[in-house]
Amino acid sequence: MITVFNEMFSGKDIRDTYKVLAEWSEKMGPEDLELKKAEAEAMFRRIGITFAVYGEGGDTERLIPFDLVPRLFTSYEWSRLERGVKQRAEALNCFLRDVYHRAEIVRAGRIPAELVFRNAAFEPSVVGFNPPEGVFSHIVGIDLVRTSADEFFVLEDNCRTPSGVSYMLENREIMMRMFPDLFRTMRVAPVEDYPDQLRRTLASVAPQKCTGDPNIVVLTPGSMNSAYYEHSFLADQMGVELVEGQDLFVEGDLLFMRTTRGPQRVDVIYRRIDDPFLDPLHFRPDSMLGIPGLMNVYLTGGVSICSAPGAGVADDKAIYTYVPDMIRFYLGEEPILKNVPTWRCGIPEDLKYVLAHLPELVVKEVHGSGGYGMLVGPASTKEQIAAYAERIKANPAEFIAQPTLSLSTCPTFVDQGLAPRHVDLRPYCLVGKQVTLVPGGLTRVALREGSLVVNSSQGGGVKDTWVIAD
Repeated sequence: MITVFNEMFSGKDIRDTYKVLAEWSEKMGPEDLELKKAEAEAMFRRIGITFAVYGEGGDTERLIPFDLVPRLFTSYEWSRLERGVKQRAEALNCFLRDVYHRAEIVRAGRIPAELVFRNAAFEPSVVGFNPPEGVFSHIVGIDLVRTSADEFFVLEDNCRTPSGVSYMLENREIMMRMFPDLFRTMRVAPVEDYPDQLRRTLASVAPQKCTGDPNIVVLTPGSMNSAYYEHSFLADQMGVELVEGQDLFVEGDLLFMRTTRGPQRVDVIYRRIDDPFLDPLHFRPDSMLGIPGLMNVYLTGGVSICSAPGAGVADDKAIYTYVPDMIRFYLGEEPILKNVPTWRCGIPEDLKYVLAHLPELVVKEVHGSGGYGMLVGPASTKEQIAAYAERIKANPAEFIAQPTLSLSTCPTFVDQGLAPRHVDLRPYCLVGKQVTLVPGGLTRVALREGSLVVNSSQGGGVKDTWVIAD
């Protein structure tokens, strides 16, 4: 039987970190908490905090479920997480700089060449290119799970366009509006300056041809994208323009934005569209989402694209298994945060083990995301497991497998009152001239009892993450 770490309770005793919160929730009582929950939902609806779900028909816009009981970390716990996340973000950027130049880690035999150079996310056109400050991945989202008081594991790395930071900020705003007394009682570290930190990070990687203060834009594929709310939210919070591909054009070796006052130079793009849609002249000619000629401007130093084209090779789920080796190879350090033990189905011995133990494992597509396309063995039927086994056999290299971890639980307000529910955490690390991490992140919670799937598209919700000062 798997032992689950309860972040609030040690046996029947409440952990010191949660004592003030426990007293507060008992004083509030279920009726007042229910009223506050309805108030929070009304705020989310009024503000328009939604996400889109594709492929299900009907209304694709949904209100993201919000739990009003915050998740707590001590400053000591957070300091270790912060060091581990920054270490990982630095190593991932070292890896990207390396594989687009001499690929020393491949030459040294530490990572198989085919995993890098045959990877669909590897972008040959940026080989030899040096982005400003040598940064390829500017916003790194590291998904973490906790299994004990001292054990945190990295589930996956997100080096391209990690989403969810708008929920982190809105969760905090709503909690501060509803429970100001609780904030006064508990010394909660702020996350509100994230947009300013993001803008400073983007400005710090302005291209060589930039003159004066860099002009920054957020590039979105449009209002039908599942994260469009976040795109518009971050543009508004940073005080920059939200643009689509049709709003931009290339002239010579520079990029411009169409405005009512005439063309305006663009220096930095915080892109929220995938590589294949950035430039129809370079990638997909059938897409109208991007800007014709953008890659030429980028490669000649006329604009910075954050995160860089080709950064996705670092967050491939097969590459993930080698991140601890990257840390040792590039930084000469031992990893602070551990990987989850992982089997790569493209390796015959690993494939044999995975097929023999599917009922016990979690299996993911190497290029999958959002909780889609995965198998949670213990929660699947024999028929589902058999069908998934055939998918793996048809293309083993496209899958990895991991043990079913005992994700920690946090107190969550559900129909029955406060109850433990499984959670994970995504902190957001900003990489520019400096590496910064706000003290908090997005805690995702599996609202269904016993569920380990926290993705909002799969029935999960979100809650505020508090780092409590000593």
